Parts: sequence; structure tokens; C-alpha cells
Amino acid sequence: MKVGQPADLPKVSTPPAAASGAAAPAKKEAAATAASTASSSGVAVTVSTSVRSLEQANRGEAADIDTEKVNAVRQAIEDGSYVVNPEAIADKLLSNAQEMLNRTQN
Repeated sequence: MKVGQPADLPKVSTPPAAASGAAAPAKKEAAATAASTASSSGVAVTVSTSVRSLEQANRGEAADIDTEKVNAVRQAIEDGSYVVNPEAIADKLLSNAQEMLNRTQN
């Protein structure tokens, strides 16, 4: 059995009126019934108390995003005045690569 496809779901059948052009509303209704049945017969999930305590602890913290800086960069990109410094990017990439190599050798 596949997950999310319990055996107790009702079988969707096409009514005899389907041949006369009433198939679209009947199919939509049957699909809605099947979807509501499938969502109500899902798998039960429990969250541990340690995860709950972490979630509560994180609620009090402020976001680590400097929204003023994000908005300033966004505006500079829109204006076309944002300048990329390729030397700084290359230096940082090389520095990070060297740091990772040093960690694997130690």
C-alpha cells in the first residue's frame, strides 16, 4: 500500500449520466469527496517535547536578517547601481576552500 493511499478510500465510479455530457460536474464532485476522505485519513504525527521546547525558545528571538540592508541592496539592484566586486568574491571563495582543506587535513 502506498502512503496517502489507504485501502479504505471509496472507489470513484462514473455514473450512467456521464455519457450524456454531465460527466464534468460528477467527476469534480467525486474528486472532492475522495480528496476530503484522503485528507481525513492521513498518518498521525507526533512532535517530541524537545522539539516543542525549541520552537517556543525560538519564538522569542528576533530574525537574523538586516531588513534595512536587504532593502538597500534590493533598491540598488533595481536602480542598476549595485556593483559586484569579483576580487572580493574570489578572495572569499579561496579563503573558504583553504579553511575546508585545513579542517580535513587536521
